[in-house]
Amino acid sequence: MAQYLNKYFASVFNEERRDNGRTTNGNEEMEVDITTSEVEAKLEQLNGTKSGGPDNLHPRILKQLEHEIASPLAKNVNQSVNSGVVPYDWRIANIVPIFKKGKKGDPGNYRPVSLTSVVCKDLEKILKEKVVKDTEVNGNWDKIQHGFTKGRSCQTKLISFFEKVTDFLDKGNAVDLIYLDFNKAFDMVPHGELLAKLDKMGINMKIERWIRNWLKGRLQWVTLKGELSGWKEVTRGVPQGSVLGPILLLTLAQKAGMC
Repeated sequence: MAQYLNKYFASVFNEERRDNGRTTNGNEEMEVDITTSEVEAKLEQLNGTKSGGPDNLHPRILKQLEHEIASPLAKNVNQSVNSGVVPYDWRIANIVPIFKKGKKGDPGNYRPVSLTSVVCKDLEKILKEKVVKDTEVNGNWDKIQHGFTKGRSCQTKLISFFEKVTDFLDKGNAVDLIYLDFNKAFDMVPHGELLAKLDKMGINMKIERWIRNWLKGRLQWVTLKGELSGWKEVTRGVPQGSVLGPILLLTLAQKAGMC
């Protein structure tokens, strides 16, 4: 069953044009400085009841040792980001299939949630904040976007949308609505197009290069009832369950006029 599900999940990774290297757009390549206090704050926020990733570093242990490991971890994550080298353990994922609805025998009715390195997730949280800040400063963040943004949600979007529609109707205007559902949106993100759009958004080049390598050479296997499938290469998409995944999907969606 695990092998069958992983084969299906990997089947959506259609071959895309290979990335032939980055093209610069004048983005700054400033040294990234992640402080010990930043790392310690992220470790303190960990939920000790959550599952660990493929590196077997459980969040409960990391949280208990936050004061002892914050400094060496800060050195490691700084070296990773500034060199653009992403460790192998940070590019692999245990896939947990989550049933959505419909027939349980249909693999298309399962969502592949990635369990990845907890240490890498903490770094992703820090980088996400820096990416959002850079895009806001450069005016590349759509102000009408609500999903995956701080202080907003799908509910606030619905309230805003409802007010606009009500205003139109009160004035006697007609309103036509078109609803779009992007099938397997996370799994189908083309890496080449995503990286090209990141290059144009004015984020730090070192962070952009790190994301490029974080997406490159990813592997996944499905874990189900204690059994593991074989490895499958991830050639497109952003990991569901990662911290950077939603923000990267949003970046592509905004620039494509999807939001």
